[in-house]
Amino acid sequence: MSSVISGIGMTSQRTRQRMLSRLRTQGISDEVTLAAMEAVPRHIFVDEALSSRAYEDVSLPIGFGQTISQPYTVARMTEILRGKSQLGKVLEIGTGCGYQTAVLARLAREVYSVERISPLLMKARGNLRELRMRNIKLKHADGTMGLPELAPYDGIMVTAASGHVPQDLLEQLAVGGRMVIPVGTDEQTLYLIERTDTEYRQTKLETVKFVPLLGGTS
Repeated sequence: MSSVISGIGMTSQRTRQRMLSRLRTQGISDEVTLAAMEAVPRHIFVDEALSSRAYEDVSLPIGFGQTISQPYTVARMTEILRGKSQLGKVLEIGTGCGYQTAVLARLAREVYSVERISPLLMKARGNLRELRMRNIKLKHADGTMGLPELAPYDGIMVTAASGHVPQDLLEQLAVGGRMVIPVGTDEQTLYLIERTDTEYRQTKLETVKFVPLLGGTS
């Protein structure tokens, strides 16, 4: 493994271990999720000037008015989406810099990720190329529409806050599947949505803070 990926100093394996210890004290208990968090080098997904802060529990700017979520949020959403079961085909709405995508790819058979901002998607492609993950497909598209041509999905993760749960995404969730999505504008709440044979079951979880989910592409 190259020194860029393994990290030195504030981006070293020891620093990553401290992040894992903190996640455990914050209530993350799924060891499979924790192993994925340990395996993915967060520092390669942030600008070099911010790499010394990569493993702090903070969100950081990644350009274009977007952020990389704090490690706790990534771990928490991943843990909820997994629900202690094997993930098959997953759709991620909002690729961003690709960090959450990489964590999901450690756990799912295949990950399809949609990003509306073209230069940000190109940045994510570069970041993910370093990790040589072959089960990720990225697409420049309007995330509110999902990716219907490849539906249904066992899991859908939305990494931006919507004023409501988009109907298109609900329809693309497989029976037995799970969606994790932040809902709200000023006040945002994380929801788990589970699709059964007869209904969509919503569970209100906790207060969160995300950039807004926007339609269209740029």
